[in-house]
Amino acid sequence: MSDIHYAKRVLQQIGNVTPTESEIEKRAVIKVLLFSTWLQRLYFIIRAFLMGLIGAAVTFFVIWYLGSTNVVGSIILGTFVFVFSLFVTRLFDAQITKATKKIVELLASHRTTRDFIMKHF
Repeated sequence: MSDIHYAKRVLQQIGNVTPTESEIEKRAVIKVLLFSTWLQRLYFIIRAFLMGLIGAAVTFFVIWYLGSTNVVGSIILGTFVFVFSLFVTRLFDAQITKATKKIVELLASHRTTRDFIMKHF
């Protein structure tokens, strides 16, 4: 079940409590959803950055070894590098997720940095 559907269900259940409790619980649900959104966006940013680094390194070493490449070779190399970087980042998915959670926790206390990252990436 997605976060949105879960939040809607929780908000419907909250409707049966007093207005003060309802407001507190709604804020808690919104904070959880916001944290989840930040986590997903930052995970994507970190994984894309790592894939770019892996791709750049592999491409650099292949071209350094061969000296040059043509269009067909570049297409084949690009496809291989993309699949390889996907494989490597999935292999280290647990570590990337842990790092992402720690970064989100650190960014919670640095509002301007967090807002910059979330708005521009």
